[in-house]
This record gives sequence, structure tokens and C-alpha cells, in this order.
Amino acid sequence: MREVNLRSIDLNLLVVLEALLEERQVTKAAERLHMSQPAVSRALQRLRHTFSDPLLVRSGDGYDLSERAKQISTDVKSVLANIKQIIAEPQFDPATSKQIIQIAGPDLEMALYLSDLLGVLQEAAPLMQVELDSRPADYFEMLARDDIHFAVSGFGPNVGEDQFHRTLLGQTGLAIVMGANNPLANKEITLDEYLNARHGYVSLTGQGPAFMDTHLKELRRKRTTVLRLTSFMGVADFCETTDLLFMLPVSLIERLAIGRNVVTRPLPTDLKLPNLNIYLYWHARHHNDPMHRWVREQIAHTLNKKVPNMR
Repeated sequence: MREVNLRSIDLNLLVVLEALLEERQVTKAAERLHMSQPAVSRALQRLRHTFSDPLLVRSGDGYDLSERAKQISTDVKSVLANIKQIIAEPQFDPATSKQIIQIAGPDLEMALYLSDLLGVLQEAAPLMQVELDSRPADYFEMLARDDIHFAVSGFGPNVGEDQFHRTLLGQTGLAIVMGANNPLANKEITLDEYLNARHGYVSLTGQGPAFMDTHLKELRRKRTTVLRLTSFMGVADFCETTDLLFMLPVSLIERLAIGRNVVTRPLPTDLKLPNLNIYLYWHARHHNDPMHRWVREQIAHTLNKKVPNMR
């Protein structure tokens, strides 16, 4: 068998070949393809050269297929159908899909912003599954490795920002949470009182300084941190049993404080920080995937029902 160099072959000729094999006539093939008869005739000559075979041969009733043409007729139709399938946008049917959606992020933030997604899936995509991963990790590294489909975060990636897309889930302020018996619980906290207090913070990656410590360093100030957690779930326990202060998003404090002996106080005036935006992130590789796009649309729809002015 002779070796075939595909780079030397115009694969567009296969479309003409399919029409010629089915119509068995240059004129009818040209009409079907909306091409001129001379153009189809030239294509036939090129095809004969490529296949080293006449393909169409004269017969009593006009033209007939050569033996080689009969052999490749089914294959040509199948190849073109496969090419069309490769190029066509993939279809996604939520009603029948059994895909697994993998999302990582802080447990409380996922509960706050994604809880309604399960209700949507139960109704529109009953066979799909959701895996929520709230283990401490660098969620952007997980996205880059294709370990997850989405990440929920109030902070952006440190590197490779152009790899990711995002959409706003919500916005929240920042505040201090502490035990109700803390000496600072019932007063307006000054900057000095804040800096002289003992602090805990949550680091989801288990690495690096807290956001507030970085901010204070820019102000050439420093606080005393004595506890680092990798989850928000233990914050209320430590507030109730120690004198520690935590700075957290207000939306999370509201959830943590339910049924707990803790109070919320505003940050010192000198430390006023802009509201924290909570985003849903995904990697560029999934941006045009139909399933991925559908899930994003469902999340946006549920959030817009909750917060009409989100846009």
C-alpha cells in the first residue's frame, strides 16, 4: 500500500466526491453543490489523480461507478459524517446527563451561594451529581490541573490570571466576630485596641499571611495572631472559649453566629476596607463547554432570583 501524505490532499474534495458518487453525473453534482459544472469537472480530475482511478466511467445510461468507487462510497459518507460531528458544537441534555459537577471552595460560602443549585438539578437534571470539596487547598491550582470544574473564592489567583473566567456571586462587607464575653464586645473598637488584641484567622490554603496582616504591613502596623484555622467551621467555638478576634465576611459571620454566643463589631474606622466580592471561577478550557455553560446559567438564575439587583 502506498503511503498517503494528507497534507498534499485537499480534503474539500471529499464533499465533491460524495456528491459525484451519489449523483453519478457531473451536472447533477454541480447543482447539488451549488458549483459550476467546470469546477466540478476539475475536481473530478483531481480526485481521479488522487485515487489513481477513474471513479466515474461511461455506461449505456450515462455514468457508472468504478469498482474502486463502489468500495469507498460508504466510507466517504461515514468519514464526512464523522468530520461534521467533530466540528459541530457538542450537545448537552440536562434531562439525560449523568455528568458529575465538581466545585471547590469554603464550606460556608458554597452553602450560601450554591445551595439552590441542587434544587435546580433535582428538577432539570435529576441524573447529574454535584461534588463539593471544602478541604483547604489552592483552588486555582485545582482548576489549572482540571481537578474541578468551578471554584468559589473571594480572592483572585496569584498567577495565571488570564487562564480563568469568573462571574460575581455576591458581595459582602468585612467585620469582627468575637465571643459575647470579650471585653471589646460592647464598644466601638479603636485601632490601638484592635492591634493590642489577640487574633485568629482562617487560611484555606494553610499558607501565607492573612489578608489583614498584609494590609497592616502596608500601613506599617502589626497585630498579634495566635491561631490559624483552615476552615470557618471552628471560628465560633474559639470565639466563645477564648479572647480571640476574627475578621470575616459579614455573610459568613451571619451563618456562624446562629445559636452561638458571639457578637459582631465593625472594624476600626482606620481599617475600613472595601466590600469583598465573592466570585465563581472556572478555567478557560471549559468556558465553551455546553454542560459547563448550562450550570453557570442555572447558578446565575438562582442568584438573580435571590438578589434582583445583582447585575
